[in-house]
Amino acid sequence: MRDIDRYFDILIFSVLLLEVDSMGEKKVLIVDDSCVSRMLIKSVVVDRHPDWDIVESGCGNEALTHVDEGIDLMIIDFNMPGMDGMTLAKKMKKLYPAAHISMLTANVQESIQQRANELGIGFERKPITEDKIANIMSQVE
Repeated sequence: MRDIDRYFDILIFSVLLLEVDSMGEKKVLIVDDSCVSRMLIKSVVVDRHPDWDIVESGCGNEALTHVDEGIDLMIIDFNMPGMDGMTLAKKMKKLYPAAHISMLTANVQESIQQRANELGIGFERKPITEDKIANIMSQVE
């Protein structure tokens, strides 16, 4: 076998491996200042997709440190100390235009939901339920 043929065989095999690998595995960023909320969300995600990679952050500024990690799905709380969830969502939308972003919040103001809709991100009200998380996850399954 010629070297060039072997090179192309390896290249094609590598591309196929990447395609298979990226089909099921997703990267999820959970941003919430409540450890309990993050734990609940994570448990639903892991239960349904144990192969998905989960990154957790307790605030918006910390979440921005994960920008190089190829995020597929972001679940962001609105009310957090420092940077609020809407500001974070706007920044992440610029960095990851293809990623699905959902706001999950106890804030019941219609204006917050309207801003989320204008930004093109999902919106779910707390309390956190398995059905709400499953609905958010369905956007990238």
